[in-house]
Parts: sequence; structure tokens; C-alpha cells
Amino acid sequence: MYFHRQELQHAATPEKPDAVYARKLQEVLGGQYGEITVALQYQFQAWNMHIPGKYRDLVFGIGAEEMGHVEMLAVMIAQLLEKAPLGITEDAVQSDPTVAAVIGGTDIQHGIVAGAGARPVDSNGNPWQGSFITASGNLLADFTANANAEMQGRVQVARLYHQTDDHGVKDLLAFLLARDTMHQNQWMAAAAELQAEGLEKLPVPSNFPLDKEDRDVAYQYINFSDGAKAGDGTWASGPTPDGKGEFSYLPEPPAGVPMPPPTHPDARFYGTTEVPNTVEKLAGRAQDALHKE
Repeated sequence: MYFHRQELQHAATPEKPDAVYARKLQEVLGGQYGEITVALQYQFQAWNMHIPGKYRDLVFGIGAEEMGHVEMLAVMIAQLLEKAPLGITEDAVQSDPTVAAVIGGTDIQHGIVAGAGARPVDSNGNPWQGSFITASGNLLADFTANANAEMQGRVQVARLYHQTDDHGVKDLLAFLLARDTMHQNQWMAAAAELQAEGLEKLPVPSNFPLDKEDRDVAYQYINFSDGAKAGDGTWASGPTPDGKGEFSYLPEPPAGVPMPPPTHPDARFYGTTEVPNTVEKLAGRAQDALHKE
């Protein structure tokens, strides 16, 4: 059950309107690694989790906090749009505010669709997608994905920090950067704890029988590039992070195997093949007559 308290976790008040920067902030709200993604990603992971206790409580807790971050960014974007002029470029285009908005870098749908408010989109106006969410049910895989999401999000917020002189905006971004720091460390600590407790191990999924994979190539670095330095890394020699083998290095791929012949699907897919059209038509009619569907 959710209960909304009409407070913000941290101040989110800009010094002045800035429609162009409002569009930039949309990336860390509705982009692939934005706050909408992590908030719902963590919630779905918790809803789908198979064990009760500290890990589920952790995921629910951070997910709830991230919903608060969604709210702070939405409120900040709305305030940046409040009283922001539509026409922000040279006098030559001021007579057409829509053209001025496009040239100036604003999101005209902020005004047309959202009435000077935030939208669930990225900085290019692409709608947020549920496909951004990772919730596999494997906690080591999910916690590692969560750490990546926080890292990518923090990179974007850090870049945005240097693109404004507004002290109110910077104050909010400084707070979000700090929380991203905490969450990166939380997910890395949780992933390490899972392994220390023996709940999950590398490689993920650790319960899959290793004897069913082709172990001859399981720790083999095969160099598919003409770059010669990859063999110098710790991923090309020495013990593997999962503790189950030793890396080896092949400077170039071994000989391949012949390509199988082209496929010939049902004639009623109407793909172009070397079979004459008349033959394919007859084949399709025969399959229809035999009710092969």
C-alpha cells in the first residue's frame, strides 16, 4: 500500500525558469536510466522476489525512495517551465513561438501536452518504456543490474550538473548524486552479501549444472579484434573471478564451421526463395487444403 505525504525528500526549487534545461532534466526522469526506471525496477524485483527478509525489504525501501526522486524531478521540471517564455530565440522567429521553441531546444509538448509540466519521456521526447526494467528473479543478476542503473544515472546527473548555473537546480542534483553514491554502494554490498551467504554465486545462474555447458571455452578469451593489447588484461590469464577456472587467451578465432543451407519456411509466409512462384503457390494451396496451420 502506498501513502503519499505532500512533502519532498529534498528541496527542488530553481532560481529562475529555464525551458531548455527542463527538457534536459527529462532524461534523468524518463530516460532508460532515469528515476522512473529505477523506481519501478526495484518495485517489480521486490514483488517478484521468492524469499522474504532483508533483501526484499532493501529493494522495497530503495524503490519507495526512488518514487520520491521521480516526484522531485517532476516538480523541478514544472517550476523550470513556469513563466518560461515560449519564444526564446532571435526576433526573427519570435512571431512564431512554436518555431522559436524548437530552435531554442525546448520540448514543445511540455506546453501542448502537459500544460507546462513534466512528462514520462526522455530528453528527446521518447516515451518511457517498461522494457527498460530488469526484474529476473535472480537476485545476483538483478542487484548487479541495479548497480549499473545507478552508475549510468549518476553519470548523466553529473553531466547535467555542469550544464546549469542555477543554484537551486544544482542543490537538487547534488543531493541526487549523493543518493546515487549510496545506492551504488548498497547494491554492490548486497551482491557481495548474497555470495558470502551462498545464496548465489558466479556464474549466474549458479544453480545451472556446469557440466552441461561447453567447459572447454568457458574461460577462453577469443580475440575477435585486430587490437593486440586485450591479451594483457587480467581477463586473459590467471584465475577467474568465480574461482572455478583459469583464463586462457587465443590471439585469433579458430576455424569456423560451414554455414547451414538457407531455410525454407511454410510457403504461406511468402518469403522469396529459389523455388519457383508457381510451385510455392501450389504448396500453399495444398497446405490450406490439408488444414496445416
